[in-house]
Amino acid sequence: MTFYKAIKLDPTVNPDQVRNLTENRPLYDQSFGDRLRRLIFLRIVIVSFLLGIAALIQLKGAESVFCVSLYSIYVIIGTTYLLSIYYIFLLKKIRQVRHNVQIQALVDVILITALVYVTGGIESSYAALYPLVIIYSALFLGKRGGILVASVCGILYGSLLDLQFYGLIQPISNLPRGYNFGAGYVFSKIFIQIVLFYIIALLTSFVVEKENKLQTLLSEKESAFNQLDLLHRSIIESVDTGIMTADLQGRIKSFNRAAEKITGFLFSQIRNKNIDDIFANLSGMIFGKTQPQNRFEMTITSEDGRNIILGLSFSSLMDSKGKSIGKIIIFQDLTSIKEMEKEVEKNKRLALIGEMSAILAHELRSPLTSISGSIQVLEKGLHLGGTDKKLMEIIIRGKNQLETLARDFLLLARPYTGDPCAIDVKNMIDDIIESIQFSSDWNENIEVVKELCDQNSVYGNETEIRQALRNIVLNAVQSMPDGGNLKIETTVVKNEGGKEYLDICIGDTGQGIGKEYLDKILEPFYTTKERGTGLGLAIVNRVVESHGGKFMIESEPDKGTKCTILLPVDEQGSGRK
Repeated sequence: MTFYKAIKLDPTVNPDQVRNLTENRPLYDQSFGDRLRRLIFLRIVIVSFLLGIAALIQLKGAESVFCVSLYSIYVIIGTTYLLSIYYIFLLKKIRQVRHNVQIQALVDVILITALVYVTGGIESSYAALYPLVIIYSALFLGKRGGILVASVCGILYGSLLDLQFYGLIQPISNLPRGYNFGAGYVFSKIFIQIVLFYIIALLTSFVVEKENKLQTLLSEKESAFNQLDLLHRSIIESVDTGIMTADLQGRIKSFNRAAEKITGFLFSQIRNKNIDDIFANLSGMIFGKTQPQNRFEMTITSEDGRNIILGLSFSSLMDSKGKSIGKIIIFQDLTSIKEMEKEVEKNKRLALIGEMSAILAHELRSPLTSISGSIQVLEKGLHLGGTDKKLMEIIIRGKNQLETLARDFLLLARPYTGDPCAIDVKNMIDDIIESIQFSSDWNENIEVVKELCDQNSVYGNETEIRQALRNIVLNAVQSMPDGGNLKIETTVVKNEGGKEYLDICIGDTGQGIGKEYLDKILEPFYTTKERGTGLGLAIVNRVVESHGGKFMIESEPDKGTKCTILLPVDEQGSGRK
């Protein structure tokens, strides 16, 4: 009963095959087919051996000594060859093992009886071939089949000797001689042979039954083991955590599916490789004398070249005797978590800076309003010249710079309160370039190249987007004091959700930005310019994010900078509601 429960658990086991195995009634399958072919081959080998003996007798001229009709032996051997060929084709027609073996066993017993007859009957030594048929019959047909074939062997062999004893048939022999065996000898020989046949059948059946029980027990254990192995593999392969094992030499021995997904390496690629090939210096950390804490972090390079931050823990891998045979390393990808932590810290800093900026802008605007009004009155009532005029111009420039700074503070601190609308980016870019051409930062050697697509409309706040684009274009112009190329491109792209965005790419051939500055360039008040406030790109990034877009910078020193802005083309894609 337990075995059949195991069969139900394991879909790879054929219940009919097991049922027939326990009942000594095997079905035809590939393994039994191979065994039948081996039986046919063995029969051909034995017959070929007999053929060789007969041919040797004939060559030596000893036919009369053995009193054997070699012609009859040749007929029996030839018949056996033909039947063996027929048995091969019979396997395809009769698929039941029992029927195939029954036919072959019956024919073999008849042929052996004929061979015994032509080789002297009671004097023939070929009666020793009967047990071979009984043995393979018991192996294929079980206990009942073996006893049945033993009975057929006893009947045919006894009948042959009885007929010969009573003179109803005469042995085929070249030398005539009388029959000199008594009744007691003949019947004792028949009795001994029949008892021997049954003993061989019972012993063989006993061995077969033991083998079947062992096979049944083995199948049950194997099925249970397969179920446990399947459960183990399912658990290991289903978890989202990377699991790896390594032996004491640091060679990788297992690597689950999550580990492949995290690192990008397939197990077939790294099997038996040193653990340091994937996790640099990890073997020294987990196999060294000074081991780290149970959980630690490290950065590795994935198959596609990405840097991945992993959180790892390890423990010893023990065998059944409690002896350490390696290490189990469990790891998770912490890259996105670390990025989120950085983003949270960044947002905290921005919130604090925004609050400070709002307060500072408010405090600046009140005195600036008084200063602006006073300057306007003085300009109308005074006619200044020389040094006084230059001083007044300095005051006006300082006032304008303070007003710009206050406006930037407010733009960085809180979103613009105006209503969003559809904006024509092409006209906006033309206006920005035209206004910058009249500024002191413009150089006549700057060549402007515009490659704008037909769709140039985005949805958002016009004042904020204009300020963001102006900051980028102004930075590009300021990075080319001796001239260069200013290229502006627009294309329409879609994200994974199918929403359309306008990709605005502004590139220059200016001084570029070093890699050490790129991570900080979007932080407020961080600047590499002597007169810069560090608010320009921070404002761009805040404006783009508030519109549900994305801002990216690519730059190389002395090769130029490329700024990319993704803005939604309709209200549904915008971050403004």
